[in-house]
Order: sequence, then C-alpha cells, then structure tokens
Amino acid sequence: MALWEILLCTLIALLFGGLYFLGMFRTRRPGEPPLDKGIIPWLGYALDFRKDTSRFLKNMQRKHGDIFTVLIGGYYFTFVLDPSCFGAIVKESRSKLDFRTFASKLVLQVFGYKPIEANHSIIHASSTKHLMGDGLTVMTQATMENFKKLMLFNLSSGEEKRVWQEDSLFHYCYNIVFRAGYLALYGTQPHQGADNKEKADEQDRIHSNQMFCEFRKYDRLFPRLAFAVLPPKDKIEAERLKRLFWSMLSVKKSWQKDNISGWISDQNQLLAENGVPEYMRDRFMFMLLWASQGNTGPTAFWLLLYLMKHEEAMKAVKDEVDKVSRENAQEAKPGSPPINVTRDMLNQTPILDSALEETLRLVAAPILIRAVLEDISLKTSSGTEYTLRKGDRVALFPHMSVQMNPEIHPEPHEFKYDRFINPDGTKKYFYKNGKRLKYFNMPWGAGVSICPGRFFASTEIKMFVFLMLSLYDLELVNREEEIPAIDISRWGFGTMQPVRDVQFRYRLRF
Repeated sequence: MALWEILLCTLIALLFGGLYFLGMFRTRRPGEPPLDKGIIPWLGYALDFRKDTSRFLKNMQRKHGDIFTVLIGGYYFTFVLDPSCFGAIVKESRSKLDFRTFASKLVLQVFGYKPIEANHSIIHASSTKHLMGDGLTVMTQATMENFKKLMLFNLSSGEEKRVWQEDSLFHYCYNIVFRAGYLALYGTQPHQGADNKEKADEQDRIHSNQMFCEFRKYDRLFPRLAFAVLPPKDKIEAERLKRLFWSMLSVKKSWQKDNISGWISDQNQLLAENGVPEYMRDRFMFMLLWASQGNTGPTAFWLLLYLMKHEEAMKAVKDEVDKVSRENAQEAKPGSPPINVTRDMLNQTPILDSALEETLRLVAAPILIRAVLEDISLKTSSGTEYTLRKGDRVALFPHMSVQMNPEIHPEPHEFKYDRFINPDGTKKYFYKNGKRLKYFNMPWGAGVSICPGRFFASTEIKMFVFLMLSLYDLELVNREEEIPAIDISRWGFGTMQPVRDVQFRYRLRF
C-alpha cells in the first residue's frame, strides 16, 4: 500500500473515531427515552443548559415529554420530570445508580478535595450523631450562644435604642447566619477566665466577619467554577481563595480553637484513621464549610422577605413566636435576661415550619444526578417503560417537576405561608392524578444523597428568624418593593440567590 493511502486511511480512522467520541453516531435504541443531541458535536446543549437550566428543561419537556435524553458537554443526561418515577430512582442500589461518581468530580474541581471510598459513610455517621437527635440539641445550644455573641452583645433597652436602623437584607441575613453557624461548628477563640471572655468574643466577631467576606467572594464564583467556565482572572482569584480557606480551616489551626463541634472533630479523626493526609483533610474542612453554610443565610433572607411582603404571614408567624416565648418564659422585654431559644421551643412552631418549607419550595433548586452503571428499566405514571443506558447519567430537577407544579401546588408562584399545614397544625398531604405523593417538595434532595445536615440547617434558619421577630420590628424601606428575580446562573446548586439586594429597617421592640 502506498504511503499516501496509509495516511488517508489513518486520517479517516481518526475522523470517524473523533466523531464517535463526540457522540455523532449515537442513536436511540428501542425502548429508550427520546434522544436529542443538539447540533454542536460534544457540546450538544451545554450552552443552553448553562444559560438557563429551568427554561431549557421546560422547552425540552414541551418537545419530548417528561423523560428525555440530551447531550451536554460530552455526557448524555436522561432528565426524569415525572414525580411518580422519583422513588424508583432515589431508592435504586448504588450498584446500578451511583451519585458519587458525579459528586467526586465536582468536589475535586471546586474544593480541591479528592474523596475516598469511606467518605459518604463518615459524613452520614457523624451527621446522624451530631446533627440529629440529642446531638442536635447540643448543636442548637452552641449556635444560640453564637447568635447571642453576634446579635445581643450590644443591646440595651431605652428609647435611644428604639430608633430605626437600615441595612441590606440579603447581606445582613447571610452574614449573621453564616457567622453563627461557622463559630458553632469550627470553634471559638480560647480564653482564660471571665475577664478575657469579652476580648475573645470580640475576636470571634472580627474573625468570623473576615471569613464571611472571603466566603462571599468564593460563593460568587462558585457556579462558573463548577461549570469550568471561569475566565483567567477569576480562576486565579478562585485558587487564591481555595488556598486561603485551606489554611484558615486547617487541622493545625483547628487545634487552637475551643468549642469545636463533634461533627468537625469526629470527621477529621475518621479521615485520619482512613489514611487521608493532613493537607487533604484541610480541603475537606473547606468543603464542609460550603456544604453547611452556603444555603442557610440565603434561605433566611427569602423567608424574612416573604414575611415582610405578606402581612398576614408575618402576623401569624410573629404571634406563634411570641406565644412560644411566653409559654417558655423567654419573652424579650426590658429587664429580662437575654432570650435563649432552645430546640424544644423550635419544635413548637408548626406555622414557622410551614413558612420555611414554603420558602424552600419556591427558591431551593438542586439537581439530583446519578451515574447509570448498568442498563435499568424505568416505568412512568402512564405505564410506559423506558431503558436507561449504561454510561449515561440520570437527573432530577424537583423545582420544576414537583415544587412549581400547579397540579401539586395550586398557584405555585404565590407564597402561601400555611400551604404545608392543616388548620389544626398537622401536616398536609399532596396528590397528583389522585395519587398521594411521597416527593412533593425536595429542597434537601432525596435517598442516599439527601442532605445529612438538613435538620441543623433548618434549626439555624428558624432560630435566626425566631430571634429577629422576637427582638425587632421589621419592615421594608420601600413597602412597594418587588420580590427580586433569582440569579439563574445558580440553578442546580441549592438555594437560589437574588439578582439584587433589598433594603430593610429594624428597631428594638422593647
């Protein structure tokens, strides 16, 4: 064979191999969901998906129905938007559908942490021990002490203190909730004796505020970092921030703190016992910080904003807070000791619970992803059976398919503080096509990948709102203020954030 023939055959082989790699030759097999590869090889619909995930999926749903497969950045994703299928997916064994494959790549990319096989069991065990049950009671008290440190240290009664103070609501909520949670989990400045406690508390206030400022810089970069679309200048900044947090949250520095939570110390110890080097454990601590504090402050913002925009909701929640405070001898009034909100008190607030769940329904928008490790069958509510192909990924987007579904939640765009409770305070059930749904609101995910810290996160948010309503009169500076739009770049990463802040004012109630 002549040299030019060999070269031509090689080029043709490379061309076809490249096209195969780019997904050009994939076809829909019998029994598989509708397939839509887009017109751009390999990228497929990556740009449309990244631009506005919710709009893209709505368009695909109108085109293909509730289940379809699309090409996104070299991967085939089968999106399942039929709630009746959720149980089969989230309960499927890890040998068939594995959430860790995708999660491991993501945490390496955004936090620099390389997970080990035992990571999920370590996080689950420590979260069950410290962020649920009796452990949550301890964490609730620790968080309360730090809210006091941040919110109550300079309060005093008197008319001079009852003047209105103005602030930006998103920044205020995110700042306070982040700092209280950070200090409760990662420890506080050590001190010896009561004389030095005031200085240590002031150091905690300064240090936690510095941490928050740097965290917000990273948080703003997070969505583009996760999608690997940061421009060079922002890449440099992201790397600087990673290294800063690896240092600030390092194992060595944690040893110098008091009151480190068992959640943090236990996980560090278990990782060390599993052979994880210290530098990698430093990175793990950074991952835990974002996982534990990246969504609570924004959720508290939305909850307070919705309450201030809906007088009936504000009155109902505030009346409940005042009633619980009175019944537990914790009223905030002149001459009384500082209020101490306990876990038991937070278990007596069904109206606040419903308002929080309604807030999460509106603004929490995670995407649940599993790697398909072997071909599996999936039956829809209509009885149609589809095959999910090995090597693909299957994804759920509950915000669109259940949380904003008018068949499940009438007037889904409206904030209804009592949507999740009956008049007697018991929880409501939800239905679609006459069938009771198990998955009608999924802000925390579901199945083996459900957020292990969801009870602690809810406690943080409720405690903050409880304190704000107990201590202050609250109102929007502009009473006609519109609810800001959400930042669509954050679809899929938990609680959405607003495109702009909102000004509010507050003054002491006593």
